Amino acid sequence: MNNLFNITDKVVAITGGCGILGTTIGKYLAENGATVIMLDRVPEEGIKRVKAIEDTGGKADFLLTDVLNTDVVEKNVDDIIAKYGQVDALLNAAGGNLKGATIAPDQTIFDLNPEDFQKVLNLNLTGTVIPSQAFLRPMVKQKKGCIVNFSSMAAFRPLTRVCGYAAAKAGISNFTAYLAAECAKKFGDGIRVNAIAPGFFITNQNRALLTNPDGTLTPRGQDVIRQTPFGRMGEPEELCGTIHYLISDAAKFVSGIVVPVDGGFNAFSL
Repeated sequence: MNNLFNITDKVVAITGGCGILGTTIGKYLAENGATVIMLDRVPEEGIKRVKAIEDTGGKADFLLTDVLNTDVVEKNVDDIIAKYGQVDALLNAAGGNLKGATIAPDQTIFDLNPEDFQKVLNLNLTGTVIPSQAFLRPMVKQKKGCIVNFSSMAAFRPLTRVCGYAAAKAGISNFTAYLAAECAKKFGDGIRVNAIAPGFFITNQNRALLTNPDGTLTPRGQDVIRQTPFGRMGEPEELCGTIHYLISDAAKFVSGIVVPVDGGFNAFSL
């Protein structure tokens, strides 16, 4: 019987591959037989992560990228095709936030920095659109491939503080649905586009916001736990199963969805 979850020899590119989430997912996919291409802006970190995967018998590579530079991303795609002959999946995990695009409790909308707001929109939303365009080209030629975008709980409801980030992630959810239908209608049912919406996971970007130096929760972190029925933060490894499913043939008829991986956060209200 065909193993619908078999991802052996799939070539998977991950933008933001050196982040905590990207690194964890890349390691898991390599352990399950995929060839993982880590795309990031920090070569020394990328080389370390590739070596760690290879030391455990996995297949991995690193390419320096800039998700806001079309020429650079298209060169990444050309290099992957030249070396591996195909690209089966793209995970758009690159993103981030800036202080000027947030509104602290003692601030108002008038304190929002429009330039930082635009930068956050560009990094998260445009930084998803550009790689999607570039990696779709070989997928269309192959008549097969899938994209998994990274949305957020902030896309479902406007969380306090993260004004720019929430707007960008809401755009990613919308773009995911749009691109799924666009690709299916014009390129056939072999191209799928979905997204995951992680709940709250401790990363380098949000660690200071959610936890104190001694590891205890900040008031913001406590608010998150109160809203999460599971009563805890997520572990990065807990994203891997959903990603595995979405890039495998088990999700062959699944496109245009945003999957919450959130410990029940989005389902709960007081």
